Amino acid sequence: QVQLVESGGGLVQAGGSLRLSCTHSESTFNINAIGWYRQAPGKQREQVAAIANNGNTKYAEFAKGRFTISRDNAENTVSLQMNSLKPEDTAVYYCRAGLSIRVWADYWGQGTQVTVSS
Repeated sequence: QVQLVESGGGLVQAGGSLRLSCTHSESTFNINAIGWYRQAPGKQREQVAAIANNGNTKYAEFAKGRFTISRDNAENTVSLQMNSLKPEDTAVYYCRAGLSIRVWADYWGQGTQVTVSS
């Protein structure tokens, strides 16, 4: 079993920044990647960014140039720095554990709300 806990969401004005964190527990599951996903009301959940243990990263097109994913292996924490936020970034943000940045398990955090006001 894997536990993932997100934090750092909140309300911010357009153009502002937020930093999300995802901390995962030690487990027998071989976590080699952590991904950030988001789901806006009435929309499908989509991947925002992902990072592997070796440092490889992957970003959605809408995240490139604005969001940065990073990890602290010693703290089992993956962060998502979000800059130049837009109202369309409003969503619940989730982290997810994976075997790689392309192979994902069904381990999710509870989500953290990000609201960007115009």
